[in-house]
Amino acid sequence: MAENYDVIVLGSGPGGYVAAIRAAQLGLKTAIVERELLGGICLNWGCIPTKALLRSAEIYHYMQHAKDYGLVAKGIEADIEAVVKRSRGVAKQLNQGVTHLMKKNKIAVHFGTGSFKNANTVEVKGEKGTETLTAKHIIVATGARARDLPFAPADGKRVWTYRHAMTPSEMPTKLLVIGSGAIGIEFASFYNDMGAEVTVVEMLDRIVPVEDADVSAFLEKSLTKQGMTIKTAAALEELKVGPNSVSAKVKGKDGKVESGEYSHVIVAIGIVPNTENIGLEKLVEMDRGFIQIDPYGRTKTKGIWAIGDCAPGPWLAHKASHEGVTAVEAIAQELGNKDVHPHPLERNAIPGCTYCHPQIASVGMTEAKAKEAGYTVKAGTFPFIGNGKAIALGEAEGFVKTVFDAKTGELLGAHMVGAEVTEMIQGYTIGKVLETTEAELMNTIFPHPTISESMHESVLAAYGRALHI
Repeated sequence: MAENYDVIVLGSGPGGYVAAIRAAQLGLKTAIVERELLGGICLNWGCIPTKALLRSAEIYHYMQHAKDYGLVAKGIEADIEAVVKRSRGVAKQLNQGVTHLMKKNKIAVHFGTGSFKNANTVEVKGEKGTETLTAKHIIVATGARARDLPFAPADGKRVWTYRHAMTPSEMPTKLLVIGSGAIGIEFASFYNDMGAEVTVVEMLDRIVPVEDADVSAFLEKSLTKQGMTIKTAAALEELKVGPNSVSAKVKGKDGKVESGEYSHVIVAIGIVPNTENIGLEKLVEMDRGFIQIDPYGRTKTKGIWAIGDCAPGPWLAHKASHEGVTAVEAIAQELGNKDVHPHPLERNAIPGCTYCHPQIASVGMTEAKAKEAGYTVKAGTFPFIGNGKAIALGEAEGFVKTVFDAKTGELLGAHMVGAEVTEMIQGYTIGKVLETTEAELMNTIFPHPTISESMHESVLAAYGRALHI
């Protein structure tokens, strides 16, 4: 006999479990279906455990540079097994936290693989057999997985995806990273700090290509200074996997093909949505596997919604969580709740963060995109070398850049590179949501001494009023 709910959520990642909690808060009888671990990729294999790895690498880096701070540290070593163990412990703790939240909010959890029988029915195949669940509204939050190279699929030994890179069986000595998006650059930064010889290959003309060109150029210079080899406008021509190494041929921007031997390869060339073989093909519209939705998460079929990495990008955990809340509130409104007022997703106000060393963060349009969109812009940049707190911390490498509409003063975008910028970007994100102009930002008092003062100075610089440079 089928179990009936108001809302069923397929997938328990940061989109799915947040959607389920919000649904329960609104008094909706809610179920969540998960085929692996509560928390999805983000909590178990992505956002959180990678940050634990990067934190260990950061501390290791500081220990190696203790003398820069007037300190002495001897006999410093990295234990990759211990580093990974700590990261897995963090993931386990958060997984247990989500389990607690499901119980607290009285959300029914069905472990198994869910597939659609029709627009209102899901069949779940798990260890206990097959269950049938029905609901007026079903939210697809099945996420995505790493894209493989067609001629050299990941084997977990020499060729890795991010999941293999998080739990390495051995420390790479010479690492090749294919792709320079957030995932590729974060792992390149981690293994470089841990002592590996790292080469990054990017097919486009600059690394982290979605970021502002000034940020890309600064980051490439910084990573090269740290010892990385960066190859942009380069194409992987061949990859041959042996028992103890991988040989690669890379065609550079000059057209020449260079061969190299590597101990390991990390493939970070994008994602594939988990939308196949779950009965969606005849129910929703898809583009390259990504479910097409409106700004509230609705698909073309009434009662089916989609959020997160199985829907159009950007493919970020915080975007998925926001979409989950929006979709559920829209569902509650359809079911007669007049107290909720869902707001459509504003893609131009989604911040992006990359936790390499140095960090990068951004929100809104780059200077180039703003000009392409027809804006006359005012852009201001303030370097960390002019910030007292950054100098005191020994973190004077970086800058903040802001982009404004010259006619209206609207904040169009903000871009940062340097220490702790992933913690600061939210200030500009709030500014965009509040539709602030340069006047409000200029008249805001920023605390001293903080790195965030660079945010203020960047705004002043856009209008020729910078005080400290």
